[in-house]
Formats: sequence, C-alpha cells, structure tokens
Amino acid sequence: MKVEKIKYRDGYKYQLASGYSIQVSVFPTKHIATEYIVLSMTGVLIINEGYAWDGPSGPTIDSKNFMRGSLVHDALYQLMRGGLISERWREQADKELQRICIEDGMWKIRAWWVYRAVRDFGGSSAARCKTQILEAP
Repeated sequence: MKVEKIKYRDGYKYQLASGYSIQVSVFPTKHIATEYIVLSMTGVLIINEGYAWDGPSGPTIDSKNFMRGSLVHDALYQLMRGGLISERWREQADKELQRICIEDGMWKIRAWWVYRAVRDFGGSSAARCKTQILEAP
C-alpha cells in the first residue's frame, strides 16, 4: 500500500481565533485581498480568522504587549514576500510594529530595541521568496 504524503509549512506558533482589523500607514497602489489578509488602498488592514504567524521573532519573550504588533508586522511582511506590496513599505511596517507595541504597554526603550532589531536583521524576512514546502513521511 502506497502511503500518501502530506505537504506542509513549518514556522507558525499561533493562529488567529477571530478576525482583526487596524488602520496602518501602508498604502498599496491597489486593493489587496488574499485568503487571510486584506489591505485597502486607504491602509485598512484586515487579518482573517485562521491566519497563522510565528509571534515575536528573535531572542525575545512572547509577551502580551508584543503579540498584536507581531501579528500586524508578520502580515505586512507576508504581503511583501508575496510581491503584493513593495519592499519600500518595510520601514513603515517596522514603525507600525513599534507603535503598536507602545500602544499595548511595552516600555518605549524595549519597543525601540524591537524596532532596531527588525530594521537591522529583518530584511531577509521581507524579501520576495518562495516558502519551502516540506513533505512527510
């Protein structure tokens, strides 16, 4: 009997239990709608229920004041990786992360370090690429 392989992607820790929307300062040239992410030309970002993301990246703690920012940041970076928005929006996406973390109670100095980390080390995460698909067994 031949065993049918599954195909999957790794790297996700969290899955959104209900939809979320926020106004961001990223303005695409056309309306974008994927299965899980919608971004209007006016900067309204909608992330649909079921969206999966890896939470805060790097040597950090997944604290409550980091989760919403990491969600929005990851969604914007995913749009960049998919070529749906220009990488010129990367700095603004990084600023959105910092802003949201501060709104959620993160100390400003920690939020600044978070911003510096994504500015200095996050470029490869925004670059257009094809996510590797794994197989098992």
